[in-house]
Amino acid sequence: MEIQLTKAEEQFMQVLWELEEASVQDIIDKLPEPKPAYNTVSTIIRILENKNFVSHKAKGRGYIYFPLVSKTIYSNQSLQKIVDGYFGGSFKSMVSFFVNKNEVDLKELDTILKIINDKKTQR
Repeated sequence: MEIQLTKAEEQFMQVLWELEEASVQDIIDKLPEPKPAYNTVSTIIRILENKNFVSHKAKGRGYIYFPLVSKTIYSNQSLQKIVDGYFGGSFKSMVSFFVNKNEVDLKELDTILKIINDKKTQR
């Protein structure tokens, strides 16, 4: 899966990942103001279906939509694209960038190190 989503598509996927399944109106209700038109949301959901990110099931006279791609899978792919594109494929370079730009505080670094050490002991 190498499909990149637009900002709007990603925003709607965030809602679907959170709700797990939703009607077009449910999606609209979760979006911030100004709310997009019903037809706009419906169109973008159909685009997401064409990209195989979303599917639907009938409910009454309408549809309930649900994600086919998990947030974890999409996040991993998006992060890998950033690491490859901006940091030469090096996760270490990306982490160094954020540490050097002071985007990560010491408490966060300790938490990251704990996760890394836990992962090491699991192997």
